[in-house]
Formats: sequence, C-alpha cells, structure tokens
Amino acid sequence: MLPTLLPAASADLDLAAWAWWATIGVAAAVLAFDIVVIARRPHRPSTRELVAALVVYVGAAVVFGLGLWALAGGQLAGEFFAGWLTEYSLSVDNLFIFILIMASFRVPERYQQFALMIGIVIAIILRGLFIAVGAAAINAFSWIFYVFGAFLIYTAWTLAKGGETDDDEYEQNRFMRMMSARFPATEEYDGTKLFTSSSGSRLATPLFFVILALGTTDLLFALDSIPAIYGLTDEPYLVLVANLFALMGLRQLYFLIGGLLKKLVYLSYGLAVLLAFIGVKLVLHALHENELPFLNGGRGVPVWDIPISVSLGAIVVILGVTTAASLWRTRRNPELVQD
Repeated sequence: MLPTLLPAASADLDLAAWAWWATIGVAAAVLAFDIVVIARRPHRPSTRELVAALVVYVGAAVVFGLGLWALAGGQLAGEFFAGWLTEYSLSVDNLFIFILIMASFRVPERYQQFALMIGIVIAIILRGLFIAVGAAAINAFSWIFYVFGAFLIYTAWTLAKGGETDDDEYEQNRFMRMMSARFPATEEYDGTKLFTSSSGSRLATPLFFVILALGTTDLLFALDSIPAIYGLTDEPYLVLVANLFALMGLRQLYFLIGGLLKKLVYLSYGLAVLLAFIGVKLVLHALHENELPFLNGGRGVPVWDIPISVSLGAIVVILGVTTAASLWRTRRNPELVQD
C-alpha cells in the first residue's frame, strides 16, 4: 500500500463577525481616502510616492502574515503567504491588459491613477462575490475541488500554448460593447468625471468606459485566481485578505514596472506552471479527502496531500526562475523588448 504523507493538522480560523467587518471597513477606508486624494489632484505619481505606498502595502501584508503566525500558527500563516504571492503574481499578468486598455482609450497620464483606483474597487467587490460563491460551493460539494483543479490545469495549458504573445491591441468584450451602445458618450475627457453635460445632454466620458473595462477585465482573471487560491487555503477570510493586499498594491506596480513587464517574456509559461501545480494539488487534495471507493479493491488509495510548506516553496521557486530566465533572455536578445 502507498504511504500516506499528511501535513501537520491545519488549524481552523474561527473569526467573529466583527473581525470580518473590521477588515472590510479598514480596506474601504483606505481605498476611499486614496480615491478622494487622487480625484482632488489628478497626476502621474512620482517614483518616490509609488515606492512609499508599495512599501506600506507590502509591509502591511508581511506584518499581517507574521501576526497570523504568532496567533494562529505557521500552517495558516503559510497559507496566507502562498495565497498572497499567487494573487500578486497573477495580478502582474493583469497589468499587461491594463496597459493595453489605457493605450486603447488614450487615457492621459494624469487620469490613469484615478481610473485604476476605481477599477480596483470594482474588482475587489466582484472578487468578494466570487470568494463567497467559492466558499459556499466548497462547503456544499466536496467534488468541487476536482472541477477547480481541472479548470486550472486547462487554463495552464492554454497559457503555455499561447507562449510569448505579441498582442498590442485591446478588444472589447461583449459587456463593454453593450455598455457602449447603451450610453451616449463623448470622446473628450472632463477631468475625473464619469459623466458630463454637452448641449443639454448627459454624456458618458471615455473615463467611464475605461473604468468598466478595467473592472470587468479583472473579473475574467478572477476566474483563474480565485480557484487557485482556494487550492492553497480553504479559509475564505485568508482568501479575501490575500486578494485585498494584492489588489491594493496593484496601482503602484502598474506605474513602477511598466517597462519591466516587457522583459518578462516567460511570464505566461511561469504562470502556466504555477496554475498547473496548484491544479494538481487540488486534485490530490480531493483524492486525499474522498479516497474513491472504486480504487484499490474498494479500500481507496492513500494520496499525498501536498503540505503548504511545499506549496509556498514551489511558488517562490517558480516565480524566481521565471523572472530570472526572462531577464536573462531579454538581456541576450534585447530586440525582444519592444518600445
């Protein structure tokens, strides 16, 4: 019989309702403050401003993880760090599309920060709904992990098949085309206003459609990222907090690493390996939990449930190798980096 290799027993995170609301309240206050400040003074943020904000967000995530380690143990802390790193890495892939959206709508640099903030708020709300649906599905159907795992493996295959892409245009999805037909619009920006008046008519500004494009595009990415993080932790609270920290630091990454993104030529392959790994982990977890009766003469087959320490190490290695290999390739072949 195959040996059963089990991780250390995972602690349950039993939180009172006030902890959920406090987390949501703090995140909402921080985002509202950012939106108000940016709306009052639209500008392209300086490097110093971006680095300071990113250090605060990343530092807060690290402090949260260490605090979780002290209060709830290394298992849950490891799940949070693995989920946070995964969400951050998948969010970097979003930035390619965000850059294309900004270019397609010809968004002036001074308004891009505001558009990103509103788009991120929409993304957080929509992801919150996805997280709740995912938690309900996991509680109701034990076989949902097979579905999540198979979906992630399929997504990994499509990413790897796409390889190094040269797409430099943004194509509107069906929802965006419907909204464009529904709202009369002007081609002129009017500060950070989403609607403006012209000749007695109320018209949507291009910024309105930019924000819709950013929010709905992220929702499509959430179809991959939410199952992926549920492959690392089954605690909805950790899924929510990991998403909050990843998305709240996304605006700074957009401005800081815009040029570096072009050098990450192997990013699709790296993310494909990452999603495939988590997909396999989900399938193994489902087999471990269910021990299908038709295997091994009706006794089931003990399956290795990959510990979070192995998952966290694999994530770090995959992301590190992807970045190093991409930078090495573009350094030897600078023509791959398009202006």
